[in-house]
Amino acid sequence: MIAIYLENTQTALYALQSAFSLSKSLKKEFAIIAFADSENEAENIRKNVENIVGITEFSDAKIIVQNKNLSELSDLCEQLEISFLFIQLSENRSKSIQKYLNACRDLRIPYLIYKDSFSTLNLEKVLVPVTFLEEEYEKAQFASAFGRFCNSEICLFPANDYGSKARTTTEKMANLFDKFALNYTVEKAEKDSFKVEKETVAKAEKENFGIVLLSASRDYGLDDTLFGPKERHLIKKSVVPILLVNPRGDLYALCD
Repeated sequence: MIAIYLENTQTALYALQSAFSLSKSLKKEFAIIAFADSENEAENIRKNVENIVGITEFSDAKIIVQNKNLSELSDLCEQLEISFLFIQLSENRSKSIQKYLNACRDLRIPYLIYKDSFSTLNLEKVLVPVTFLEEEYEKAQFASAFGRFCNSEICLFPANDYGSKARTTTEKMANLFDKFALNYTVEKAEKDSFKVEKETVAKAEKENFGIVLLSASRDYGLDDTLFGPKERHLIKKSVVPILLVNPRGDLYALCD
């Protein structure tokens, strides 16, 4: 199931269209999720969502409006077996972005924080930076899905590191793409693993990529707590949607 979490039903059309379009491409069910502080508010939100659904192409969407806190979003996604989550971002502020990053820290699925300023999602060109971290390979399965089901052109963008880890991971990704005969290129970045993601966001805007795939921070250190994690700054700055994949502690020994 592909789901979208709505923050403001009045400004959610492009985000809704994007999530719905992806659900059709991947042949998945489509769900609309919203939370409320009270039963009365939940009922009002449900009516607003039903009005949107009733006059658009989302008529077969599953509507889930509950009296819950945002901290419960991850558990709900697991209960509903959601495979990809869109999150509407009405205000491009650090505080707003961070609250969703916090809510999504335990997600085992990819999630896309979708600004109201974005137009509908364009998956013709997908940009995938590759750093020295082992878990970067996890992005390959999602890039592969875009290539297989959305006919996306994938660009692997390995960091310009002294070591061989980014190059090795890039080769593993390329081997997976070759199995499905996907359309992809490999272009080495100018920056190293610590700066390649910032370079990626700039490249995506300059060269009209439709989406960027990033790994979220493994853990929040003191600097992340005080000044915000890298993904918060990148999301706030980017004019291109950023898909985030959480590192899996159960798959990797996080000791690089």
